[in-house]
Amino acid sequence: MSTPELQQDLHAIRISKVSKRYGDFPVLKEINAEVTRGEVVVICGPSGSGKSTLIRTINRLEEINSGSISFDGRDIHAPMKTRELNRMRSRIGFVFQSFNLFPHLSVVDNVAMSPIRVKGVAPDVAHKKALLLLDRVGLADKANAYPGQLSGGQQQRVAIARALAMEPPVMLFDEPTSALDPEMVGEVLAVMKSLAAEGMTMLCVTHEMGFARDVADRIWFLDAGQILEIATPEEFFKHPRHPRAQRFLADLRH
Repeated sequence: MSTPELQQDLHAIRISKVSKRYGDFPVLKEINAEVTRGEVVVICGPSGSGKSTLIRTINRLEEINSGSISFDGRDIHAPMKTRELNRMRSRIGFVFQSFNLFPHLSVVDNVAMSPIRVKGVAPDVAHKKALLLLDRVGLADKANAYPGQLSGGQQQRVAIARALAMEPPVMLFDEPTSALDPEMVGEVLAVMKSLAAEGMTMLCVTHEMGFARDVADRIWFLDAGQILEIATPEEFFKHPRHPRAQRFLADLRH
């Protein structure tokens, strides 16, 4: 029989009674949820429901007003020095909607920079690893190109490789395909699917319901700053329980 400590260790992330306000406006209200190691969670819901704010609190890009978020048993929002915070963030990969690549650096330098600066990895070692990661996302031939020479889908795949360069145990994706032309969405989702197949713990804010249906282990449905439903894809798409989730899916189908 597992001890409580071992059971707790199965959870990469625990969110407990998390609330967040912008001034007097509540964005997140008493959020409670857990992510198990190796699990793929898709966070969905209507625009303005708090999805991106929630995922940004998980690596403290957004501060919370109350509650706690733990990663590997450590409170992410506890007081800590900048260096300590950066070290913790380096273990939580984050892929943004807008790529956020450095335009003046080559693709391979974009991927290699964080391991060199944050982890102190030797430049030649970091560049070799960067080339392997670029090959993994199908962009080995673009190593010496600059971000401005790439399509949006290619830039987002570089951003994924850059996040993976820090060897994070958890990856967060904040609407990674919403800034892309439709024909580029598939190439980014294919990389995300391969990560999921390899057992990466992932939280994804996305409107790509096909990806949610095919890849997610669980879906969190948010509206007005609250998680209204947590379900498997089969449960969520076939038999959503909450009336707001039912309405959301009906609107999507129309």
